[in-house]
Amino acid sequence: MFETRTFRVHALHDGCDHAHGVDAETFEEAAVAFMEAWHPEVDSYGQASVVVRDVETGVEHCFRVDFESGETSACQ
Repeated sequence: MFETRTFRVHALHDGCDHAHGVDAETFEEAAVAFMEAWHPEVDSYGQASVVVRDVETGVEHCFRVDFESGETSACQ
């Protein structure tokens, strides 16, 4: 089991100055929580690209998140 960490998350097209703090156990959970709370603009497939940065380590990952299903995949 993972510990809850703080992440900064923003839509890829918005840039880091629009990031929000999200507490979650994993990068993927933080991406989905961001989608649910802040509803970034989705594309015609109902997906958005979001960047998730671990506040403590600075590690970043980009995810495509399906708004309906909550499924995530790595950005391409």
